[in-house]
Amino acid sequence: MKIYTRTGDAGLTGLYGGGRVRKNDLRIAAYGAVDELNAQLGVCRSANLPAALDEPLARLQHEMFALGAELASPGDAAPGQLLLDDADIAAAEQAIDWFENHLQPLKTFVLPGGTSASAALHVARAVCRRAERDVCALAEAAPIRAAVIQYLNRVGDLLFVMARYANHAAGVPDVLWEKKS
Repeated sequence: MKIYTRTGDAGLTGLYGGGRVRKNDLRIAAYGAVDELNAQLGVCRSANLPAALDEPLARLQHEMFALGAELASPGDAAPGQLLLDDADIAAAEQAIDWFENHLQPLKTFVLPGGTSASAALHVARAVCRRAERDVCALAEAAPIRAAVIQYLNRVGDLLFVMARYANHAAGVPDVLWEKKS
């Protein structure tokens, strides 16, 4: 199989299960943002992370791939596919709780930074929030399961606490927002 097919040269791309749409279609933007998040999670995993972060990030990468496949499959294009579900949302919530139990409570807003691992996780969080917005935009035009939006919302929260944990594990304080006086 060749990497280049020339089938997208006119600005169209194929969907899983058939059909072609413009490359700026809402569906393409949604699963493209999820793909970008997956790539950023890979960057995070190469950023000298505390050991407790690698396994959950690896799991998230596999889940992002499944989510991208679901978003690339309109309607019943891929019946029987393994999809994200309530158990994945619950797992994200359990991970959030675990990481938060190791952190001091927040008293102000946190800015991205501290360690390189924390900064990379904050970038992943921001990409996740964009993916969430793109999926919400798609949901206004096409049927999207509510669990997909809920899942991305939890992942954004999880990445935030993971970023804080990366600083904590390195003994580096969070970068706190200072309100202009």
